[in-house]
Amino acid sequence: MLPERMRLCFVAYRGNMNCGGQGVYLWFLSRELARLGFEIDVFVGPPYPDPMPFAERVHRIANQEHWAKWFSRDYAGMLPEKNPLAAFKPLNLYELAASRMGFLPEPFAFSIRAFASISARLRAGQRWDLIHDVQCLGYGLLGLRAMGIPVVTTVHHPLTVDRRASLIRDTNFTEAVGSMQFYPIGMQSFVARRIDRVLTSSESSARQIAADFGVEPRKITNVWNGLDTQLYSPSQAVAKSDTTVLCVGRASDPNKGIRTLIEALGRTPEHITLTLVDNDHPGNEVFKWAREAGVADRLRVTGRLPIEELIHHYRTAALVAVPSRYEGFGLPAVEAMACGTPVAALRRGAVDEVIDDGVTGGIFDSLDELVQGLPTVLALDRSRVRSHAVRRFGPERMVAAPAEAYAALVTAPHRPRRTSLWARVRRAQACRDADSSQRRVDRRRLSRLRWTACHLRQRLRTDTWTRAHRACSTCT
Repeated sequence: MLPERMRLCFVAYRGNMNCGGQGVYLWFLSRELARLGFEIDVFVGPPYPDPMPFAERVHRIANQEHWAKWFSRDYAGMLPEKNPLAAFKPLNLYELAASRMGFLPEPFAFSIRAFASISARLRAGQRWDLIHDVQCLGYGLLGLRAMGIPVVTTVHHPLTVDRRASLIRDTNFTEAVGSMQFYPIGMQSFVARRIDRVLTSSESSARQIAADFGVEPRKITNVWNGLDTQLYSPSQAVAKSDTTVLCVGRASDPNKGIRTLIEALGRTPEHITLTLVDNDHPGNEVFKWAREAGVADRLRVTGRLPIEELIHHYRTAALVAVPSRYEGFGLPAVEAMACGTPVAALRRGAVDEVIDDGVTGGIFDSLDELVQGLPTVLALDRSRVRSHAVRRFGPERMVAAPAEAYAALVTAPHRPRRTSLWARVRRAQACRDADSSQRRVDRRRLSRLRWTACHLRQRLRTDTWTRAHRACSTCT
């Protein structure tokens, strides 16, 4: 049984939906849990999420976004404009140095800041029944767990998958070394093995987490990602295109396979166009790849989109392509299916678990097969695509399994609940003080016993001498 009004604390080092699946997952899961009566607090780093009116409180954990500025080559912007000396604060300096050296510092730094913020509120009397981390897995989570609060995390796939994809893309030794040092895999695997539960979104991801992070399978729970199927839905007022292929993914992420998709676009009929939902900055390499493939005039890059515009693209596209090298779940595929748009994907990761081949889309072993199979995918019944998505990925699927995992942890008799780390320290100190006081009493008692024993020995010697003296004939 869950508490009547369970209090949850979400922590996420990036909260905006345009930053990837973790932002989408955080926003929709917390909203659905709030609808069920959960009390939600969110501690989140930049870029911050869209307004979350369903949350009790949203605490913004600020940072200088050093890594994002380093990635965009905005080196001057890495120093705070108003107070440059703030860069020399310990965590700020760490982030600045780590970013310049090619590390990803955000998960660690965010977890420490979140630990400081949450522990301060715990000392002030605020309480949560459980902490739910979204793909941070920083060392600060272990500090939160040491306070006696159950901690779970959601991992859509381990960072080892991203590192392998990056190594495939690398063209020289220097780039390979950069890929090896960039991802905080050691920290994340260390933390994942020590928190209470790891939630993931597919059996494929569960196996990958167990193999790469060394997490015991019994601590991993597969929770299907759900979706607001009322928001992501078809519209009769929108005309479907017969020629537009839509892809949602970052070209900067080699795992998404955008470059190979653009190369494959050159092997499709000339009336086929590709719309890519990605950063439209002129420095995005996707434009160079399109020129090299001779399809620059058939590529449109939208830039970051609000949800309403993204849904409009899902509704109008002929199909959605998922060319990823690995998918832990494939949220764009589910979003597209909920809008009645079929999906063409490569057979990677959890794709087989999400897409019903021949019903909601097509699954192919190579991009050449995908190109050849486009007519088959385009001919699928869109109403069946939609009904399948509603049945398997409705919002109730999003909250059912996490709620069960919460209940198992919060009601577990062996887990201390709402016990402050500081209270435990004070209790241990009190025990030590009591032991010390008892030792002083024992020393006094021992001293008295020693004095008594010495006195008795002296009396015994005196009595023995007196008896001997009285028995002496000379003395008498």
